[in-house]
Amino acid sequence: MKHTDVIQIMKDESLLGQKLTVCGWVRTARDSKNVAFLALNDGTTLNHLQIVIDKTSDVVLPEEAAKLGAAIKVVGTAVKNERNDTTEINAEEITVLGVCPPDYPLQKKFQKLETLREIPHIRVRTNTFNAVFRVRSVMAAAIHRFFQDRGFVYVNTPLITASDCEGAGEMFKVTTIGYSDKYKSAEEYYADDFFGKKAGLSVSGQLEGEGAAMAMGKIYTFGPSFRAEKSNTLRHVAEFWHVEPEIAFCELPDLIELAEEMIKYIIKEYMDRCPEELKFFEERFEKGLTEKLLNVVNNEFAIVDYTDAIKILEEAKVEFEYPVYWGCDLQSEHERYITEQVYNKPVFLINYPKDIKSFYMKQNPDGKTVAATDLLVPGVGEIIGGSEREADYDKLVAAMQAKGMTMDDYGDYLDLRKYGSVPHSGFGLGFERIIMYCTGMSNIRDVIFYPRTVGNIR
Repeated sequence: MKHTDVIQIMKDESLLGQKLTVCGWVRTARDSKNVAFLALNDGTTLNHLQIVIDKTSDVVLPEEAAKLGAAIKVVGTAVKNERNDTTEINAEEITVLGVCPPDYPLQKKFQKLETLREIPHIRVRTNTFNAVFRVRSVMAAAIHRFFQDRGFVYVNTPLITASDCEGAGEMFKVTTIGYSDKYKSAEEYYADDFFGKKAGLSVSGQLEGEGAAMAMGKIYTFGPSFRAEKSNTLRHVAEFWHVEPEIAFCELPDLIELAEEMIKYIIKEYMDRCPEELKFFEERFEKGLTEKLLNVVNNEFAIVDYTDAIKILEEAKVEFEYPVYWGCDLQSEHERYITEQVYNKPVFLINYPKDIKSFYMKQNPDGKTVAATDLLVPGVGEIIGGSEREADYDKLVAAMQAKGMTMDDYGDYLDLRKYGSVPHSGFGLGFERIIMYCTGMSNIRDVIFYPRTVGNIR
């Protein structure tokens, strides 16, 4: 139906005095002897549009239209509210589009985020999630704009794959057979399955993305990834969104430069395009959020060698839950100490021990480390993991054999090292984690529409 968006009414003063049609959901209703007020929101803005009903006129306010959550259509004249310099609508006609019964889940003004997670299809109507998903949309567009403006090709890598990019075995199985006791072995089972071999949901588009980069030079993927990791932390879900550029003729320093530029670009776009949402998050979720983000945008990121970071942690006058030693996989508490207590800004940690990193990372001349980097940010920890990829066929094969991997599953990937191999690099950005960082939301379940976690799917 023809109507005007609330955000347009609020921003376009040329609409004052005009007769408009507006649609939305009732957020609040107030009544008095001669006048009634409805606060209407249509999802186009965080702010509500006030509907004024003169009860001494011929305007009829249907009883169901004053119920919280009801969907209504209002025809009326846009006028200026001189007391707060906002635009409101003097109603002339009100139509109920959808009634809302008393058991509407959002009757309480303030509800815990844990409670709202139980109703993901309804929680999006609250101010908090209205803001979260608007920011998510703006940041997704910014990511595409960043790469498109720099000549990257957007590639859609498969979600169903026969290879485990991370080699951790935490993949969801894809099968059409399901439970069956008629097969004598796993090999027999998979031979009879849809693809004729074992298949799973992708944990990353990197391996296929590298193939595209070897033809088009600079590519990026942006889509869902899946991890069957039985983790219930604040930073993990089973289905998340992944931004993964792969760049030919690119070494680790070039990759770090691109990653820093991208992070600053995304954050600046968010701050420029979502000032009302940023103000909301600062007031409700993280004091000092604006200052934190400006600190990222306006400062150079630190670059710290893993070995130096271990020395810093070993000398720290802090009792960590997890022990620190050269060769350990840094935990969130270690990462946050480095970023929050030592540098107070984002940090690229580089040159990790090869034994704790993936098989595809380029081996450094010292034989002990790989040309890898993680971007650590205050308050969240790791949001980017990347590396220069191993371009040498023999070294890659040796790394795969050392990890007990099956060569047959990676034939295409190995071919890239046989036919015109070049230095190349890439990284993965957890999209939900950068949203958490920019909004102050502390749980990843609150920045994704339908979070999938252990024992939870709807």
